[in-house]
Amino acid sequence: MNDSKMKVVTLGTAGGPRWWKGDAKDRAGISTAVVVEDRFYLVDAGHGVGRRIRQAGLELGDLGGVFITHLHSDHTIDLPSLVVFGMHELQGRTETPVPLIGPGPRGALPPVSPRATVPPRPVAPENPTPGVADMFANIVKAYATDLNDRVLDSLRPSPEELFDPRDVEIPADIGYHPNESPTPDMEPFIIFQDDLVTVSAILVEHPPVAPAFAFRIDSEHGSVTISGDTCETANLVRLAQGTDLLLHEAIDFEWVDGMYAHRSDDEGRASRDHHYKSHTSVEGAIRIATAAQARTLALHHLVPGSADDAVWNKGHGQFDGAFLVPEDLDTIAITTIAAQPALRS
Repeated sequence: MNDSKMKVVTLGTAGGPRWWKGDAKDRAGISTAVVVEDRFYLVDAGHGVGRRIRQAGLELGDLGGVFITHLHSDHTIDLPSLVVFGMHELQGRTETPVPLIGPGPRGALPPVSPRATVPPRPVAPENPTPGVADMFANIVKAYATDLNDRVLDSLRPSPEELFDPRDVEIPADIGYHPNESPTPDMEPFIIFQDDLVTVSAILVEHPPVAPAFAFRIDSEHGSVTISGDTCETANLVRLAQGTDLLLHEAIDFEWVDGMYAHRSDDEGRASRDHHYKSHTSVEGAIRIATAAQARTLALHHLVPGSADDAVWNKGHGQFDGAFLVPEDLDTIAITTIAAQPALRS
């Protein structure tokens, strides 16, 4: 990688809880490394994140924190591999466990789709909407047989010593409610600080998920804003104002219509409803980046991950700043971002 003191490595650039058929680029699930000096900060843990971290030349021992935008499976599916396999790479971190920060418990089940003819039965009724701290505890419980073998027989430190899971506390005075007001107008708030970075969050609109966050990482070398999954929302414009790099999700609504418009069954119609109310087109991402006066816009969390490049590249020439469609393992140097496109590692 280049010698910039702040850079982004797009570890995985595909969105969606599936393996994409016909994906010639073999995009991994959504995950992003923000590298600042000798440390990196991981945002989301999509499918393949551990392998991509290794392929990027990053050392897990240099992990400054893990930040989860929301608890959809395509953003968390490889969190278990980080937690379980991490005990082999993070043995020196018992005194400085890795912060694992993300949404707290939803607090209420989402409303049933109006398309439903028979209301579905929720899973795990004893704890149907856990936050990231409960998710971590459940991962440890699920792998207890393996972990106890290694803790007791090999004397390895437990993941409970190596990670510090923390639920994001939403400001109490903004009028948030998971169903009635999941994205109130608000100001960004700080969720993490260390000697290199400040991480701020804001609620974005990704129904029925609540809470869903976008994150901004600021250092003395620049700023990176990551949208998480969202439709166009004013809160994201507020968070991303003047950012050096905005990484924004993008979906191809023509693909959505091709998948679902012809279907008259409840699942098909509800799935189409979800995509339209919860995601952003290429043009929408450009509108957000323009309103935020972002210096550079890069599209990621691409849905479908198998789409032809032309679907995303139509954004070239529509944005006044630099416009990028990075592939997996591309590196974007923040300090030279206005002068060059994404660089391959």
